[in-house]
Amino acid sequence: MRTYTTTLLMILFLTFGNAQSITKNRVIVLTDIEADPDDTQSLVRLFLYANEIEIRGLVATTSCWMQSSVHPESIEKVIKAYAEVWPNLSKHAEGYPKAEELMRLVKTGPAKYGMTAVGKGMDTEGSDWIIAELEKDDDRPLWISVWGGVNTLAQALYTIKETKSPREVKKLVAKLRVYTISDQDDSGIWIRNNFPDLFYIVSPGDYYAHATWTGINAFVKGIDNSTISNAWLAENIQQDHGPLGAVYPDVAWGMEGDTPAFLSLIPNGLNVSEHPEWGGWGGRYELYKPDFSKTKEGSSIVRIQPETRPIWTNAIDSLPRYVPKAYGRTVQPDSVSHKSDKASLWRWRDDFQNDFAARMDWCILPVEEANHPPVPKLGHADKITVKAGESFTLDAFESTDPDGDNLSFLWFNYPEAGTYRKLIKVNGAENVHLANFTAPKVNKKQTAHFIVKVTDKGSPRLSRYKRVIVTIVP
Repeated sequence: MRTYTTTLLMILFLTFGNAQSITKNRVIVLTDIEADPDDTQSLVRLFLYANEIEIRGLVATTSCWMQSSVHPESIEKVIKAYAEVWPNLSKHAEGYPKAEELMRLVKTGPAKYGMTAVGKGMDTEGSDWIIAELEKDDDRPLWISVWGGVNTLAQALYTIKETKSPREVKKLVAKLRVYTISDQDDSGIWIRNNFPDLFYIVSPGDYYAHATWTGINAFVKGIDNSTISNAWLAENIQQDHGPLGAVYPDVAWGMEGDTPAFLSLIPNGLNVSEHPEWGGWGGRYELYKPDFSKTKEGSSIVRIQPETRPIWTNAIDSLPRYVPKAYGRTVQPDSVSHKSDKASLWRWRDDFQNDFAARMDWCILPVEEANHPPVPKLGHADKITVKAGESFTLDAFESTDPDGDNLSFLWFNYPEAGTYRKLIKVNGAENVHLANFTAPKVNKKQTAHFIVKVTDKGSPRLSRYKRVIVTIVP
């Protein structure tokens, strides 16, 4: 147990209070809850971040796995559990909405499958709610986080197109951002074909083997997979963590396959929701028109169809990992190399799992007994320009921890996030607060992304990040 002075506790609360000045992403969730236990799992995690993501709707939908029923009562069950831990959560951070507010956001989509529920006279309270949120005087994008079928959004777009002027349609569509966990009904491809300018992240079809989001629960050879094990979930989430943990169900098909649809909306210093190509907790995605002509079909009725426009979709990361070292420098390069379309997500998996576990502790522990994330701070701008061949130093010396924990640093270049795709190594140690790099020779202007990961030594260990974008000129 830690002992704190009143002053330190005030600093802790002020730190979280100041964090709320960050513009929150607003999101409407479409969930085929009860088709798979993982939707309930994802709701538990989502509510723990309800102070940092503005939840604007929770819509029960169908999918290819559950075609003729919707279950808003299952959403309400998780909210009731959240209500019981809300008083304690609110001691750890400001901004958690009351359960009554979340209850008012529960809506239903059609109890029909896919495009059979899209057309004239097929509006539902879910589709009406999406339109109402879009029409609000709010300049922020509206994210639609799709965990099942997407026909509720399809109906909203159908109605907008039928009832609005072309100018109004363009304005409203421009405010939408969609992240859907693959295609779980046939309305996804209809949306993409009929609204070619719509911002849409998806691994198309139901062929999950190459979907980026499966990195959240994929067993990866050569690394420690313990944070996605059933034993870890039981100890850190399900048992002895209050009513919200108690409603987190066992894994049936895969742990939290829907969670990547909102992970990159969490403000952690790494995530930049408007730039999927930069990578974050929810994975990294690139904008292109994929060719699925040789892709095998999956096991459901959702058929992979040719894309008619570019979409944000799977991207491959080559991952140079660092692993703990017992003596001397505390980290060393991993001897196993990794390259895949899932690596951009699972590379952060231990970090966001530890973060999840810490917030579950917030449900039951006093502020002084729980861990809270560090606060990285750069000693310079987060965008700088250097000349090719020039040496430059990046520094996070002023980073702090609200609990007074010791901090570890790790600097690295993220090649795939910039235009210069070759790895730029640190000159010297990667694990100190300042790191020196040498800009490579280039014959045209290039960008390179550098990340500092700041991790405390509390329990569980928590990480936050700063991203520095370096423009390299000849």
